[in-house]
Amino acid sequence: MSVVNSTRALFANQPPFAIQHVTSEPVSGASQYDAWYETERGRWIGGLETALILRMLHPRPAESLLDVGCGTGYFTRKLAAEMSGPVVGLDPDEERIAFARRRACCGETYQTGSALDIPFASKSMDLAMSITALCFISGEDGAVSEMVRVARRRVAMGLLGSHSLLFAEKGRGGGRGAYHGARWHTARAARELAIGAGLRNVAVRSAVFFPSGSALARRAERIVPERTPFGGFLLVTGDVR
Repeated sequence: MSVVNSTRALFANQPPFAIQHVTSEPVSGASQYDAWYETERGRWIGGLETALILRMLHPRPAESLLDVGCGTGYFTRKLAAEMSGPVVGLDPDEERIAFARRRACCGETYQTGSALDIPFASKSMDLAMSITALCFISGEDGAVSEMVRVARRRVAMGLLGSHSLLFAEKGRGGGRGAYHGARWHTARAARELAIGAGLRNVAVRSAVFFPSGSALARRAERIVPERTPFGGFLLVTGDVR
């Protein structure tokens, strides 16, 4: 197969990405968010992202987790299934919170609230994460500062990578479809966001280098190191000082 045809195959039938989880874009129903993750491609991409989050966040036994901008609770459920401590999802949209509560799987709880004014006491949760929601929040620095305030040990932020095939296909010119208006980050900008919020031992990893989900894309994904900063999904983590 030629290089040109290989690239086309990697882009073929490119799906919506984890942006399905973002809560700042109006939708006709909360169920539409989770429906994509039930497709074969959605399960593959969701699995890649979840595995990376677990590796980088390093939850310990009995630790608590706050998922900021949890939307319909997809990643909240995924993390709750792997953790023994309390897990809470926070989102400003009441419809999505209601949906998440109906889909709760492992004792996790959900409540409404803003990422810019998190209704939790300082140092009240061991871990805090936000998966792609920051890409649609005006004043992301304030939201990250709130996550750092609430967390005792570690913070993880999932962002959209601007040096990626996904951006080339969906992010140019202000974004297309579900990506319209999204904020995209380089790995350097992601690192600086975390350091600026006071996190230490900051690390950036990446996944979803070939977002089509085709057989060729899946084979290629397995050989690209997660330290390579060219995935559509960037995960930046750091320890709270």
